[in-house]
Amino acid sequence: AKMIKEGSSFMKGMMLGGIFCLVFTLFSNTKLGGELQRHEQHSLKAPSKEELLKLPEAKRMELSLTIRVLCLIMVTPKEIGYWASVVQTWSKHCDKAVFYSPETIKVFESVSLATEDKWIQTRKAFKHAYENFKDEYNWFFLAESTTFAIIENLKFFLLNKDPEQPFYIGHSVKSGDLEYVEFSSGVVLSIEALERLHRVLDDPVKCPEKGSLLWKMSEEKELAVCLKYTGIVADNAEDNEGKELFNSKNINTLVVEAMSNHPSEVVEGCCSDVAITFHGQSPNHMHVLMYGVYRLRPYGHIFNDALIFMPPVDSDND
Repeated sequence: AKMIKEGSSFMKGMMLGGIFCLVFTLFSNTKLGGELQRHEQHSLKAPSKEELLKLPEAKRMELSLTIRVLCLIMVTPKEIGYWASVVQTWSKHCDKAVFYSPETIKVFESVSLATEDKWIQTRKAFKHAYENFKDEYNWFFLAESTTFAIIENLKFFLLNKDPEQPFYIGHSVKSGDLEYVEFSSGVVLSIEALERLHRVLDDPVKCPEKGSLLWKMSEEKELAVCLKYTGIVADNAEDNEGKELFNSKNINTLVVEAMSNHPSEVVEGCCSDVAITFHGQSPNHMHVLMYGVYRLRPYGHIFNDALIFMPPVDSDND
């Protein structure tokens, strides 16, 4: 009986110790040290047309040329149809697109990350981008192969943002004390944010490769934890009417929701005129979107945009 009692006490001690470690780990990863200067999460707005028109035309053109976007596109051989569609459609509008795959594949050019672990893939992709392209690009856009992006709208949104400031942008959500950007709608880092991330990636305490909690978190949350240690928190991107620019749903879903919630204002209730991403598009739908966004034009209509984004040099984009 004594042995049973002692065994029971031992098990209780083990359980209490485990609970203590769990709480301590969670606390240490959500509070992240008070010594860092941090700013509160907020929404970032796209510039207005009025703001742009106040600038001389030469200055607007200069600004448009200074925004250099490197697209980091996470792909997998299991979804070769999506991969092919991204190659053939929106990725041609990036200043440069790099495809990252868990394994080497001969069909399309890509950087092999040699792992199936999503968080390690993310770390390696950002590390590769920084070490190889930090001097050529000032904005870094990570997207999944099921996401459709309008890069010109991304550049428009970034016009009044300084890449030398630490920006971590997309569709931000909150989980407990942690604010993070959903990967499904795309993640944007400024060069300053990427530089800070690159430094903290080598810190096994603040940004471990295997994750810092007792349970496994998603790669999007792991990224937010690492960035938070560097003083960076997520910013949500909106247009001047408060509509989301990075969408974690596809257009069909957004339209159906708008028809249900705003039956008399389906278009106005659906999406921003300067939306940047839509997630969950099938390969065929990506080509349809490409047609609607870049090719279909009403004959004789003049678009009075305040500036023009020139296609990348030697590109074959639409």
